[in-house]
Amino acid sequence: MKLINSNIKNDVLQSMITIIDRERKNIIEANKKDLAAFNKDDQALYDRLVVNNAKVDGMIKAVKEVMNQEDPVGKTISDTTLESGLKITNKTAPFGTILIIYESRPDVTIEAAVLAFKANNKILLKGGKEAINSNLILEKCWHEALTENNLSKDWIKLLHLKREETQDFLRNPSEKLDLIVPRGGERLIKFVKDHASCAVLVSGRGNNFLYVDQDANWEKTLKVIINAKTDKISGCNALDKVLINNNIPNYEAKLKELQQVLQSVNVDILVDDAVAKTLPNADTIKNESTWYEEFLALKIVLAETNTIDDAINKINTYSGGHSSAILTEDKQKAELFMEQVDSAAVYHNASTRFTDGGQMGVGAELAISTDKLHHRGPLGLKQLVTNKYYVFGNGHIRE
Repeated sequence: MKLINSNIKNDVLQSMITIIDRERKNIIEANKKDLAAFNKDDQALYDRLVVNNAKVDGMIKAVKEVMNQEDPVGKTISDTTLESGLKITNKTAPFGTILIIYESRPDVTIEAAVLAFKANNKILLKGGKEAINSNLILEKCWHEALTENNLSKDWIKLLHLKREETQDFLRNPSEKLDLIVPRGGERLIKFVKDHASCAVLVSGRGNNFLYVDQDANWEKTLKVIINAKTDKISGCNALDKVLINNNIPNYEAKLKELQQVLQSVNVDILVDDAVAKTLPNADTIKNESTWYEEFLALKIVLAETNTIDDAINKINTYSGGHSSAILTEDKQKAELFMEQVDSAAVYHNASTRFTDGGQMGVGAELAISTDKLHHRGPLGLKQLVTNKYYVFGNGHIRE
């Protein structure tokens, strides 16, 4: 993989900022074609598809942020000289070629590409057919920025493949792939894992839990639950399940208040059999599969637990490993919960909606990884490199 000088990479990004702003009207018009053809029954996907002036501003901001970050390639991780005189240096290095497969969100065509390119990776973008017009004009912008700076268009390329063609490409890629990132729901992730012939880094599945301990501040609890559930239902960091300790003071009254608050913002409520005794008018969970489901809708589960250990076990059994929160005023319990819950991000008295590169200080992100190798959480610029050992000898042989 040819290494590009940092200044040249930044020149490409500066060109891209100018081009996106210049093409703002055309980008929004292209997106309107996609919106007009979209079936609005899937509100979460529709929300992700929309590109307006604010979204274009966000694209420009993402490119600026990455342009201003330090180049992550070629940084020394360790540098050791052994007793034998052998010198071993470990440095950061590009992955090579990254394929990202994503549904609906045209802004990923900007965010994923800017990160991969700055980290000296070639990126192949496989967006969904629902965003084809939006993605085509954004690819055109990228190609203009690359050409303007005497670089090949192949650094950033949109794959124009149908579903069956994508399957064939994953099984027998026409070029070497080093990493595939499926950014979407369970079906997309399974699709990629079933057909890929290289490393896959899982991203995007939520099914996030929040546990309300018996000594939680109720005012904070209501505020956090409403924000985590309703701030952006299409976000993979949105809240899906709430576990409430039945030893909380005024348990039944607080359950009823929570029900009223959720209903006031049009959230559909499902309850387990224990909570149904207090909220008899609520729909009950019919199948265990509901516990594994990421809703991406104004829908939430309220369930009862009586110990923090029960809550931890339930979360580790059913959650997507994305984000989990505890509401408690007991710091020791919070520490226990945060250590033992197996999620990429764990929260104490805060909304799960903060699991986001920009909100966590990472900047633009390729995705939120729920895998443990090679990185969990927001995949920002620094996370889009691997490592490489440079070994210097003087005729050294192993004895």
